Amino acid sequence: MGCPGSRRSSLQPRPGQDQLPILKRDTAGDASESALLKCIELSCGSVKQIREKNKKVAEIPFNSTNKYQLSVHETEDPNDNRYLLVMKGAPERILDRCTTIIIQGKEQPMDEEMKESFQNAYMELGGLGERVLGFCHLLMPEDQYPKGFAFDCDDVNFTTESLCFVGLMSMIDPPRAAVPDAVGKCRSAGIKVIMVTGDHPITAKAIAKGVGIISEGNETVEDIASRLNIPVSQVNPR
Repeated sequence: MGCPGSRRSSLQPRPGQDQLPILKRDTAGDASESALLKCIELSCGSVKQIREKNKKVAEIPFNSTNKYQLSVHETEDPNDNRYLLVMKGAPERILDRCTTIIIQGKEQPMDEEMKESFQNAYMELGGLGERVLGFCHLLMPEDQYPKGFAFDCDDVNFTTESLCFVGLMSMIDPPRAAVPDAVGKCRSAGIKVIMVTGDHPITAKAIAKGVGIISEGNETVEDIASRLNIPVSQVNPR
C-alpha cells in the first residue's frame, strides 16, 4: 500500500536535505502528509523517483466536503497505457466507493462483511486518538480513457466509483504537552473550551478527553445518539 500512497500524497519534501536521515527532514505540508511521506520513504524507497516514474496528469485536491484527495497517473510500465487513479481520504468515504479489495496481491469482490470489519477497525483506531486514512485505486479501462485523454477535474468526466480498496493507515498527531494544563486553567477561570477539528468525531472525542476538554462521565452528541439509538441529527445539542 505504501508505494501507491506516495502518488496520493500531495506533500513535497524541502530541497537540500538529501543527506539527512528521513525522519529528520523538514517537509512542506500538514502533519498527516508529512508522516505519510516519511513512512513511504522508509518502506518503499525514494518518493521522488516513484513520482517521476508515475507522472501525474490530473488531481482533485482534498476538501472538507469530499473528504478525499484524488489523482490520476501514467504508470511506469511502458507496455501498459492504462491510467492509474489513486485516492486517499476519510475511511468511510473511501469504503463507500469501493467494490473490490486487494487480498494477498489479488483483487476480489468486497462484501458487506469486509466493509464492516474495516469500519470496526478504523472506529477502534479512532477511539485511541489516531488519525485514520483509507486508500484505494483503479486501473482505468483503456477503451474508455485512452492515452492522451483530457481529464477534467472541475466538471469531472471520469469515474470515481467502483474502486479497489487497498487498506488503512493510522497515525498519531499528539496535542502539545502544554494543552491539558492550559485547558484546566481556562476551565478554572470559567472559560468554556471548544475544539474545532476536521478529524473524525471518534478521533476528536478521544483527543478532547485526553486534554480535559471532555470530562469523564460527560457525553458527546454521538454518545447520546448511540445510547438513544437515533441519528446524530436528531440529538438536541442543548
